[in-house]
Amino acid sequence: MSTLLSRWEDVGRRVPGSLADLRGPATGVVSLPPHLVWSGLTRFDLADLRLRMSMYRTVITGGGRADAERYLNADILVADWPLLRRGLGQSYRRAWEDRISALGA
Repeated sequence: MSTLLSRWEDVGRRVPGSLADLRGPATGVVSLPPHLVWSGLTRFDLADLRLRMSMYRTVITGGGRADAERYLNADILVADWPLLRRGLGQSYRRAWEDRISALGA
């Protein structure tokens, strides 16, 4: 009998090595691919705080390292982290804060 992996398993391996690896856009509208958002909202206006938080949460919790590097912006992540971290599970917060010291609470 096979078992499904927990969505929290290997969370640390999905975190980029540093802020410099995050090369996502800082402005505009971002369209996420189907492997990240398979239904509902797929386009996120980065000027809208609620949409930006939703997109970042989606990428952090559902994406891999390459997704984070492609869609997340280092400056935005640092600026929004105090609010964003509240919407993430403890394993995600810990993994990101352990790997990227600028996010440490």
